[in-house]
Amino acid sequence: MTKHPSPLIRLHANDNVLVAKTALSLGQDLPEIGTRARAQVPPGHKIASRRIVAGERILKYDTVIGVAARDIEAGDYVHSHNLELVDFERDPGFGLDVRPVDYLPEAQRATFMGFVRPDGRVGTRNFIGILSSVNCSATVIRNIAAWFTPERMAAFPNVDGVVAFAQTSGCGMSSPSEHFDVLRRTLAGYARHPNLAGVLIVGLGCERNQVSSLVESQGLQESKLMRTLVMQDVGGTRVTIAAGVAAIEEMLPEANAARRQPVSASHLKIGLECGGSDGFSGITANPALGAAMDILVRHGGTAILSETPEIHGVEYMLTRRAVTPEVGQKLLDRLAWWERYTQGHNAQFNGVVGHGNQAGGLANIFEKSLGSAMKGGTTPLQAVYEYAEEIDKAGFVFMDSPGYDPVASTGQIASGANLICFTTGRGSMFGSKPAPTIKLASNTPMFKRLEEDMDINCGLIIDGELTVAQMGEKIFEHILRAASGHPTKSEALGLGDNEFVPWHMGIVS
Repeated sequence: MTKHPSPLIRLHANDNVLVAKTALSLGQDLPEIGTRARAQVPPGHKIASRRIVAGERILKYDTVIGVAARDIEAGDYVHSHNLELVDFERDPGFGLDVRPVDYLPEAQRATFMGFVRPDGRVGTRNFIGILSSVNCSATVIRNIAAWFTPERMAAFPNVDGVVAFAQTSGCGMSSPSEHFDVLRRTLAGYARHPNLAGVLIVGLGCERNQVSSLVESQGLQESKLMRTLVMQDVGGTRVTIAAGVAAIEEMLPEANAARRQPVSASHLKIGLECGGSDGFSGITANPALGAAMDILVRHGGTAILSETPEIHGVEYMLTRRAVTPEVGQKLLDRLAWWERYTQGHNAQFNGVVGHGNQAGGLANIFEKSLGSAMKGGTTPLQAVYEYAEEIDKAGFVFMDSPGYDPVASTGQIASGANLICFTTGRGSMFGSKPAPTIKLASNTPMFKRLEEDMDINCGLIIDGELTVAQMGEKIFEHILRAASGHPTKSEALGLGDNEFVPWHMGIVS
């Protein structure tokens, strides 16, 4: 007699909810819990494994994701209609789960083909970037970049392209202010990024974010490969475009002289993102990416977890891995800042997740955070950084950012990430420059539907074809190929020109 695989996934022996592997129909027999389904349950959503009384904690991965808003019977569909988010005391347990990392000797570490810059930093791509100090110069930098068509770039095969990083701020903002500091830090992080061989910064002239003080305050130095232009000084729009084209034409031969060479994987800094998460994200893509990051850390590399609102409720999973109480407290301080920042607003930090998350099976921010935190793997938390702050420690680190993917990724790249790994359950269409994005699908149906946009199918874990550890190894191997120049799906589609979105956090006046 053929034994049919269970349609339910039990994540921990203590859980009182299970996850539907496939769609459950009303009245479907569920031998695993000794009853029938009392409702239709979409794939990735939860079903009660036993009776849960009103007020009782609901456990997923043996972690509290809320309490029962009313009595729930075995076989009932469990979601936002009967699961209530209730905050509860969480012991930070600084350092209690720190485990030594079994670092590989340098001679045994993996390698990739990277661009070694004069200061020793290593890039995974070789772009020339154009930055606008203010929105008023955004059109100019886009026109400069547009001049460098594929036909004109054919003479420079080692240059990945000329890309404009236009932004919508730089004036009409309070200064000095935290917002002003964040914008400058972000622009400077891109200007010194190892994936950019050359940089041109273009300003208008009367903005608050003056080009000269931006360069001076951030320790940037003008050179053949770091140039500036100010429209009001140069002579206006047309003249500035012509001057910008000429400046980049002078940079191109030197940028094209760069060659890839074997370098240690310790030079990889990976920004970890998730977007359009679903009920499978915390079962497949996120823990598999975490497994890959554990491998990366053993090879001396750096994994950058961000999206602070998306660790709310499970922050103790990170503070217990903090190498010092000070590192753990800094993370708690950033969460406290977010609580003040979002007070009185209908923000995700306050519990409500987006429509796509809800449709994918995630009832609230605690449940979403549970999966999101898994991207960071299991190694010690070495440091906590503010948005776009330069990352100067290797290993697993955290950078404060919003949960909005373009803003978070922009901060990670400004901090030094030379590659982004992006997990998704619903199918986020995202790409980034100058650091490329690898997209990881949480389930096979979505991967097949959106295969042109997805790089890796982590749904093979649910399908029983690979374990989380095996998928982690597969992801790590893919990272090495992408870092060596193999185009990601988003690069092939031309994504990344509009995903430079610095964090707007202040008053516009």
